[in-house]
Amino acid sequence: MALQTFEDLEVWKRSCCLAVDLHMATFETKPYDPARQMQRAATSIPSNIAEGSERDSAGDFVRFLRISKGSCGELRTQLYIWQRIMKSLNFEPLPNCETFKEETRGISAMLQKLIQSIQAKENSK
Repeated sequence: MALQTFEDLEVWKRSCCLAVDLHMATFETKPYDPARQMQRAATSIPSNIAEGSERDSAGDFVRFLRISKGSCGELRTQLYIWQRIMKSLNFEPLPNCETFKEETRGISAMLQKLIQSIQAKENSK
């Protein structure tokens, strides 16, 4: 089955789930909380996949996939920082923090494979 829309991409589906789960886990934080930046990074992942796929250019798609991959690293870094802050303050850890970090690793790997696939297809033309 050929890709019809970004909604067909498993990496987009997984990154949407990650964004929703992270928003739910950080829902009750204060507006100035570091959680807001994590929410923005998590939302950026599927948003850039969608935006790039709608550009009708393999080069643009790859560029936006790289931005999305960067957001995975940004989110994972913020999760590490949040985890250490919470531990230092003797506060409860962010629920599912390890799961979120692992999911960013998986999504990042999927994005890299998609980038390589698109580049290989473009290079064979």
